[in-house]
Amino acid sequence: MYTCLLAILALSALLCSGCVHQARKQPLQLHPDNPHYFQFRGRPTILITSAEHYGAVLNADFDFVKYLETLAKDGLNHTRMWVGAYCEYPGSLSISGNTLAPAAGRLVCPWARSDQPGYANGGNRFDLTRFDDDYFQRLRRFVSHASERGIVVEINFFCPFYQDQMWAFSPMNAQNNVNGIGAVGRNDVYTLDRHGGLLPIQEAMVRKVVAELRDFDNIYFEVMNEPYVCNVPMDWQRHMIDVIAAAQRDIGSKHLISVNVANQKGKVEDPHPAVAIYNFHYAWPPDAVAMNYQLRAVIGENETGGRQQHDFYYRREGWAFILAGGGLYSNLDYSFAVGHEDGTFVYPRAQPGGGSTALRRQLGILSRFIHGFDFPRMSPEHRVVHDLVPGDGLAAFALVEPGRQYAIYVCQRGNEPPAQAGTAQFALDLPAGGYQLHWISPQSGAIVQQEEFEHPGGARPMTSPSFIGDVAARLVARPRD
Repeated sequence: MYTCLLAILALSALLCSGCVHQARKQPLQLHPDNPHYFQFRGRPTILITSAEHYGAVLNADFDFVKYLETLAKDGLNHTRMWVGAYCEYPGSLSISGNTLAPAAGRLVCPWARSDQPGYANGGNRFDLTRFDDDYFQRLRRFVSHASERGIVVEINFFCPFYQDQMWAFSPMNAQNNVNGIGAVGRNDVYTLDRHGGLLPIQEAMVRKVVAELRDFDNIYFEVMNEPYVCNVPMDWQRHMIDVIAAAQRDIGSKHLISVNVANQKGKVEDPHPAVAIYNFHYAWPPDAVAMNYQLRAVIGENETGGRQQHDFYYRREGWAFILAGGGLYSNLDYSFAVGHEDGTFVYPRAQPGGGSTALRRQLGILSRFIHGFDFPRMSPEHRVVHDLVPGDGLAAFALVEPGRQYAIYVCQRGNEPPAQAGTAQFALDLPAGGYQLHWISPQSGAIVQQEEFEHPGGARPMTSPSFIGDVAARLVARPRD
């Protein structure tokens, strides 16, 4: 009897272990109760990062293990990478230390090199009919190391060619491959009818990447970065979504698919049923979230930058976007470069954006702050904060579950770095009850003021502690005795 019981318990443990393993392998998905957020490894998740310029895999000189260790140490859980159909040339877009611009001969991409010299940036030309096993081993290693650290990877397939010289560096350009494929202008590369033989090459590459990454739970696929900049036709984009979806059906995988909608803001029209993530760039103020909140999907901001280099701008943008109801925030961090995979590169004043160790840690504070709430039960409700003073200089954002939990962020509106300390006064609509209030510094994560109070219901006057630039508040219902 005792032996039988032990056997049953052992079998149960084995089955439970298998269940846990299967649950762990369930890929990143939309949260079942609130699809504006993710569920990852059984937990509600918001993706927040300040990450390198997408060359971690395609740049053979980049030490991605050190890079991923840095993200994890700073409390971040996301990164983007581009597969290698697009790369940049050194000095492009005035970016110093650009990880997306490999040194001569150091580009690795899905296609194998041939035995014929002549690639525009050094080394042999590519054979678009053969895949590079070493590249896919590097890709899998990157995603595996990210997985070990709880980091979700965006796999971005394509990017429009902003300049002729960028197209001149692509393996898809006929000058760079031995197949005579891609003898077209840069604005015809991503079309269904003028692609010069590239469409089946693109389709095959997408299917190959999807198949190689089928067993990872920490990825999602994005079709193209910034298609709107070069007016990539929507029929091509929707076709590639169909290709990704069909490739996944064929092998039984279910990774999420993302599209990049617009810079700043825009309303999604005619959403594709296979798309689960709608990403925007440079979305301050975060109007894109409210404009598309009716979609049962994550609204994300997967690139920002291009302003000044002060950390405040990108800290503010992240806090505001997440407390406006966004589910993903990714700052473009130029402190990562080859030889500085720990994020210590000192970029020049001409660099078109920012990034720093301090900023990454501040975004880690944002991640811990928001993950401290039961946020799938919350929704953006900025109207609960009203009569903000000074109203012309401050903005406020709030995620709310009425009567239970409130996440509030107040920040300076202006385009100049904050210099003077001040306070914010506003009214907060609350149901009757007892509450615990903590005011938190988004810069340090420190609790700078706290109190408990009873409220009879209605508008409660609130005064923040003194702050420079921004301040956050966590307000939760006090546990009942």
